[in-house]
Amino acid sequence: MSSTTQVETVTTSADKAKLAAAGALVIAGVAAFYLLGKQDLWLRIVTLLVLLAGAVGVFFTSAQGKELIAFGQDSWKELQKVVWPSKQEARQMTLYVFAFVVVMALFLWLVDKSLEWLLYSVILGWKA
Repeated sequence: MSSTTQVETVTTSADKAKLAAAGALVIAGVAAFYLLGKQDLWLRIVTLLVLLAGAVGVFFTSAQGKELIAFGQDSWKELQKVVWPSKQEARQMTLYVFAFVVVMALFLWLVDKSLEWLLYSVILGWKA
């Protein structure tokens, strides 16, 4: 039983540079947020969001970003194929689940009490 695991790696130097730039923009955004500590909060937040948006933009131009976009598009197409249950079907299945939970709880309670009676009263002779 041999299974091979595919490991995705960054192959081109341009993709490596894009990912490094995206990481640097994230770090720069967090650093700028704290370095502008004496400025108004809105300025700090805008600076952080602009740098994070830049990092996301740079990431999505890399091969990994394009693969992530393609994965999202494929996932959306698959989600469109899902047949969702009607309200009546969902209600019925919910009632079936609740009924099963109640029956199982009663069964487990009965087994617990039977074992308790067997162990404490019959085998050990304790009177509770």
